[in-house]
Amino acid sequence: MTSTHIPETRPEPGSSNHSTSGEVAWQRQGKLWSNLKELCELLRIPVTPSVNEEEFLFQHVQFKTGQRVHTIGQPFDTLFIVHSGFLKTVLIDEFGNEQVLSFPMKGDLFGVDGIHTKRYASEAVALSNCDLILLPFKKFIQLGRVHAELEHAMYSVMSRELVREQGMVSMLGALSAEARVARFLVSLSERFAEMGYSSKLFNLRMTRHEIGSYLGLTLETVSRTLSAFNEFGLITVDQRSIGIKDLDSLRTLRRLPPSSARSKQASKKAREAAALGRSGSTDSSSSGDLQIAAL
Repeated sequence: MTSTHIPETRPEPGSSNHSTSGEVAWQRQGKLWSNLKELCELLRIPVTPSVNEEEFLFQHVQFKTGQRVHTIGQPFDTLFIVHSGFLKTVLIDEFGNEQVLSFPMKGDLFGVDGIHTKRYASEAVALSNCDLILLPFKKFIQLGRVHAELEHAMYSVMSRELVREQGMVSMLGALSAEARVARFLVSLSERFAEMGYSSKLFNLRMTRHEIGSYLGLTLETVSRTLSAFNEFGLITVDQRSIGIKDLDSLRTLRRLPPSSARSKQASKKAREAAALGRSGSTDSSSSGDLQIAAL
């Protein structure tokens, strides 16, 4: 997809602005338009009582897993709000290497990087089937002229995204590899809770490689760290399914013991279990968890 065409008039019910019959069939199953109230609720900002809900309508467009929403250098004309699904935004160097910048999900706004130069500076790709709400930038400007308080609220959403990115940059420079992965899982848990989903059990829509790119780590380091967290009982891992067992320890963890120390600890637990039976094993496991939490 090289550009996004945004019609200013509402099409006939059941029609679609996208090309293939498969995409048309899928779009008909989803929501086609949202009013301003629904948009504000999704973005978690107040809507002014003076706004007529039908005064502004915003089109929904569906993207399938792997489809590009916009590409680097594409002319900018639209902001995107995630209604459902998961995406990634990336930079791509001259050799085709990706640097993951963010993982937009429900309630997130992206495309802001196109405002300055009038061209998108990053590429957005769907990690799952996605339903996006289109906010034409001209319509955003029009909204701001009519409803100043709404414009301020929208800028607060942009600022919220910027603060999140700054937090990530700060984390990359200050934390160990294990702590980065731990904070990433904590962040996902909190985001899923905000969306009304389970914060204790969720699927990773991104690959280990994409997580590593986002956190500044190798795929091997991410995989090894997740396995270590599973070994210590902080999480459970089943392919892309993650179960959070000890959120507080993940939130405060700074560094795991070296692998040699973990092996000695595992051997010690095995000996204690053999000598003391199942109850002794349980006590030993609890003391190990306390040791991790204190790190």
